[in-house]
Amino acid sequence: MFCYQCQEAAKNTGCTIRGVCGKTDEVANLQDLLVYVCKGLSFVTLEAKKQTINTEKEDRFIVKSLFATITNANFDPEMFVKSIKTGIALRDSLKSRLQNVRFEHDSVLWTGNGKEEFEAKALEIGVESTDANEDIRSLKQYVIYGIKGLAAYVEHAFVLGYEDRDLYVFIEESLVMTTREMSVNSMLDWVLKTGEYGVKGMALLDKANTSTYGNPEITKVKIGVGKNPGILISGHDLKELEDLLEQTEGTGIDVYTHSEMLPANAYPQFKKFKHLAGNYGGAWHQQLKDFEVFNGPIIFTTNCLVPPRKDTTYNHRVFTTGVTGMPEWTHLTKQLPNGQRDFSEVITLAKQCPPPTQLESGEITIGFAHNQVLQLADKILDAVQSGAIKKMVVMSGCDARQKSREYYTDFAQNLPKDTVILTSGCAKYRYNKLNLGDINGIPRVLDAGQCNDSYSWAVVALKLKEVLNLKDINELPIVFNIAWYEQKAIIVHLALLYLGIKDMHIGPTLPAFFTPNVLAVAKEKFGVETITTVEEDMKLFGLN
Repeated sequence: MFCYQCQEAAKNTGCTIRGVCGKTDEVANLQDLLVYVCKGLSFVTLEAKKQTINTEKEDRFIVKSLFATITNANFDPEMFVKSIKTGIALRDSLKSRLQNVRFEHDSVLWTGNGKEEFEAKALEIGVESTDANEDIRSLKQYVIYGIKGLAAYVEHAFVLGYEDRDLYVFIEESLVMTTREMSVNSMLDWVLKTGEYGVKGMALLDKANTSTYGNPEITKVKIGVGKNPGILISGHDLKELEDLLEQTEGTGIDVYTHSEMLPANAYPQFKKFKHLAGNYGGAWHQQLKDFEVFNGPIIFTTNCLVPPRKDTTYNHRVFTTGVTGMPEWTHLTKQLPNGQRDFSEVITLAKQCPPPTQLESGEITIGFAHNQVLQLADKILDAVQSGAIKKMVVMSGCDARQKSREYYTDFAQNLPKDTVILTSGCAKYRYNKLNLGDINGIPRVLDAGQCNDSYSWAVVALKLKEVLNLKDINELPIVFNIAWYEQKAIIVHLALLYLGIKDMHIGPTLPAFFTPNVLAVAKEKFGVETITTVEEDMKLFGLN
């Protein structure tokens, strides 16, 4: 295996024996092969579209497959073997329907029939087997990781009934592009183009979420527990939460959100469920501790799984859905006649479990997505123009387990009292429970929601630029200090670059897939830098 797609890449160069994330070399290799199969299928879908053949099934398979290969989504080798077989079957079936097309690339022609053959093929097509030019390889992986993140957002929108055909085409064209010879300049163009489609993908998901569940609004969320048995639901899929809430209503079971599901508490359509009892625990990487004492069932709807320890006691209480998987946990596939996910097995188990053990008490305030913030625009503008708010610091992104991430807690604590933190994603768990106070009634931590809701800060920044009559978005009193971990953060980063945001700091380390030359270009064209120390960065951002 060789994997350097996330921030945990060993020695910040790449995992070669076992992923720091916990995936085995077997799973890593099968994931590489699934992406390779998707490249072959993309060759065929693009030709099929030219011949006006319907490719809906194949488009969705590619998106779900890419989503399954992002960090911490799926650790089950058998699920990848099954997906590879399905991908080959879809490719060959669609290929047989085409007229007068001859394919030459191996990803379209190769076939295998079982785990042993798949494992052998995977050794030929890994990341290091591609372009000899390391800069080109680096930029192609930049695009691959971006479209993996984009695929996650496209899938979330799809389950709510929202699609954009252009996004499928771009993802497929990008997969095919990576099989061709490219120049550095053409790759840089493609990287920015990926950011452009990242904006479209996040806008589509924002529309899907807000059209279905209403615009998030300022909400105080309890972080303590009640006396009823509970079900904990994690991840990003709001439709799964909706199905669970409807099926548990009136059963005496409380539902708690976990990690990236926290923002769901701010949607008006979820507030009508009185048994949505609050949020339990911290960021995703704390689950090994939090799940032991939650006592009830836990559902993973998307990525952020941590492989259990040998002495973990909760394996029988954890369930996965969608693209997620863990060999030790139960994967839910049954649907009710109305099309909802069937959570009856989870509900039956919950009734047999004691209530959650209390970890903490109090409330946190969330719900500052773009619609809510723009309703406060006059108040914020007054504070900016009066000098009450000197700067706004976007601290969106991911959290993870390294000690070096304490930087973000320290940075938040040391910010001047006349600054506001704009956050989204699970990075917020580093500071959303600190008592940072408010400025003229405006909380100093404004939480827009999940990682995909980082889109909100682009909307807000563009609106402020318009209202303040500025020529350049970078003239705003906003600085970007972003924490990253996996590929959904990569597409957010690319989207911000496309929108013209410069001088972003990312950390705690720069991507391992950046070569020195690619990093030099990123610094020169976009001002991308990594974090240093809190004191140095405060000076650099003009925050001291």
